Amino acid sequence: MIADPVATAGLVVREVRTGSRDGATTRLVVARRRYRTDRADLWQAVTDPERIPRWFLPVTGDLREGGRYQLQGNAGGVVERCSAPESFAVTWEMGPMVSWLTVSLAEADGGTDLELVHEAPLDPQMWDTYGPGAVGVGWDLGLMGLGLHVDTGSPVDPEEGLAFATTPEGRAFVGASAQGWADAAAADGDDPAAAGAAAAQTTAFYTGTTTG
Repeated sequence: MIADPVATAGLVVREVRTGSRDGATTRLVVARRRYRTDRADLWQAVTDPERIPRWFLPVTGDLREGGRYQLQGNAGGVVERCSAPESFAVTWEMGPMVSWLTVSLAEADGGTDLELVHEAPLDPQMWDTYGPGAVGVGWDLGLMGLGLHVDTGSPVDPEEGLAFATTPEGRAFVGASAQGWADAAAADGDDPAAAGAAAAQTTAFYTGTTTG
């Protein structure tokens, strides 16, 4: 699927922030990656219901401001804001859990920069166990799929994508991604040893291996 999984994981610049909403503490995972295409093409890739399944998941609903969307077997929510071709913001709802996702595109030398910000209420037990990689690794896998689609123009094979994390290349990618998120959490003030332990748990979760 990818020739150099560690280098591919390194294409993402990661940041973790601490925030708040309605008086409650939140943590934000921020992923940035440059794609070798123009902004109009990348905007279409991340917003067109015909193209989204070529690198992510099938999506249904009303994909415009105020509408509701649903990803097959995954999250749904409300399109809170859409400013083509610069950015969109949606709620990210899975059962009773609600978080917030913002995707922004900016023209850059040699392509387009994508920034993804996922903000969620802090669940101390979940954070202590898995850290930001719980969602960050999943987004890194999605951004990898987007890169493959943009570079080749072809859809990513869904079965190959689902099995990727259990392959040797996938385990290397997930491990590098999880460690990158641990480093970002430590930069935001988390204990480095605890962040590293959470990264190991996240890697085990995604790859189906054990930590000990």
